[in-house]
Amino acid sequence: MVRRKIMGLLVCSLVVSLATAAWAGIPDLDLSTANYKSTGTEVSVYSLPNGAGDPLSNVYVNGGSKVDATVTLTLVDSTPTPIFNYPFEDMWIESDTPAMVICPGGSTADANTDANGQTTFSGALFAGAWGNGLVIIINGDALSQTPLTFKFNSPDINGDLVVNLTDVVLFAGVYYGVYEYLADFYWDDVINLSDIVLLAQGQGATCP
Repeated sequence: MVRRKIMGLLVCSLVVSLATAAWAGIPDLDLSTANYKSTGTEVSVYSLPNGAGDPLSNVYVNGGSKVDATVTLTLVDSTPTPIFNYPFEDMWIESDTPAMVICPGGSTADANTDANGQTTFSGALFAGAWGNGLVIIINGDALSQTPLTFKFNSPDINGDLVVNLTDVVLFAGVYYGVYEYLADFYWDDVINLSDIVLLAQGQGATCP
């Protein structure tokens, strides 16, 4: 009887060890986290398809001033152990809703994860259209946490990843009509000359 109990404990221990080993190094989307500098402050990211927009380290807050909103991702497995050297190209940013349009590879992490399982997103996005809420995607699946309080817009208003006359026409419709955030690039709740300047700067931008 004692021998059976010991064997049972050994088998259970082996099963647990094998299960732990199987999940080691696999990102746990519930336990991994993302946060950003200036957390608690909603920010707006002005993007262009060619990546010449504002980096996440220098984005707008409402009223037109700027702050550092660099995003830090901490990637862990289910144990939870930090995941080292996870590929930067398998971690990227998307908007929660509606769909910001991103050039291929245009919103990936700055580098592979370090020994603490951390990496950052600090550069400019290669993107168009507009959206709300920043979501971190890990190899095709989103982190479980609530989206970060980001807004996104671009002179590429129609989201075809080219800034051209079509977008100018769409901008004019907002400029002479009812306010919409999608054309408020300076993010001061007014569509005015400041936004026209940023629209002009983006003309001709397209994915690399």
